Amino acid sequence: MKLTNRPLYLVTDHTELSDEQFFNAIEQGCQNGVGLVQLRQKEGTSREIFELAQQVKTITDKYRVPLLIDDRLDIAQAVDAAGVHLGQSDLPVDVARNILGPRKFIGATAKTLKQAKAAEEMGADYLGVGAIFPTTTHVKTVHTSVETLGKIKQAVGIPVYAIGGLKADNVDAIDGAHVDGVAVVSAIMKAEDPAKAAQELRNAVEEAIG
Repeated sequence: MKLTNRPLYLVTDHTELSDEQFFNAIEQGCQNGVGLVQLRQKEGTSREIFELAQQVKTITDKYRVPLLIDDRLDIAQAVDAAGVHLGQSDLPVDVARNILGPRKFIGATAKTLKQAKAAEEMGADYLGVGAIFPTTTHVKTVHTSVETLGKIKQAVGIPVYAIGGLKADNVDAIDGAHVDGVAVVSAIMKAEDPAKAAQELRNAVEEAIG
């Protein structure tokens, strides 16, 4: 399984959603153009997150979409997820690689050129770069300019995903950065019609990244 031709990346957010709404948004996304899903779950016990991950993986497996787990290597291993996504305060990429082995995806958050190069050198398979725009998620974000996004893409040889407040009507802002895809949270998870939102986003992202 490769990361090529997976331009739309969904990061989950359970905040203010019922379980039914949460799982429905993920399924509608996977049915309508999402190529990667990252389970980002900060609240709950390890058991609760594990059980949630199992349910999400049932959906992603159905549509052959790789599931990545945010932060938690133990949960990723427990559910045999496709890999993990690591932030700057999580385990270093090279340590995670030693634990997970060569066949799992490891993504890394990078907000600067230095962080991006370091993550690639340590063995990251892809980068999430942003926030490009202010976000409504309950996660601390630091603004990253489109200029920096473009420089990171030029400097590394692994896929780069832009993240942060991106929607179908503003994704053209990253047009010149030549990234591999876009990661979104609220644009699908909080959409009234997640299927329509995913379709529109997929089309807009493909146009923006060329």
